[in-house]
Amino acid sequence: MAEERPPLPPFTRETAQQKVQGAEDAWNSRDPERVALAYSEDSVWRNRDTFVSGRAEIVKFLTQKWERELDYALRKDLWAFSEDRIAVRFQYESRDRDGQWWRSYGNELWEFDEHGLMRRREASINDVPIDESERRIFGPRPPEERGRENPLR
Repeated sequence: MAEERPPLPPFTRETAQQKVQGAEDAWNSRDPERVALAYSEDSVWRNRDTFVSGRAEIVKFLTQKWERELDYALRKDLWAFSEDRIAVRFQYESRDRDGQWWRSYGNELWEFDEHGLMRRREASINDVPIDESERRIFGPRPPEERGRENPLR
């Protein structure tokens, strides 16, 4: 039997929101192996200008990402959904090895297979340098903030 990652398509607003929060929680773990389990074995990505195929490449990509993006903390918001697709807006903050803080804004398009595994992910991301005093994302989202949208600026 194929592995499953509930909730499964077709999505409702509630189950799409569960997928988004589950992805946010996993990415905030900064554990590439854990994150990769949400993707199909043959998943394909476009992340900025990088193209990734399959779980092994996803793990390698994320390992390198979190070696560069220190103190990474992410927020994702559901933007839209259909039967097997979800669109999200996100923001994350991290610092580089030189101590410069960044807020990264992006949009992702997700497509899922019948088992609830993401088979396609396309991410467009822009980075804005910020001062440490401008930070507003500190670690995983506390339970009382779940479901709240992030301000644009």
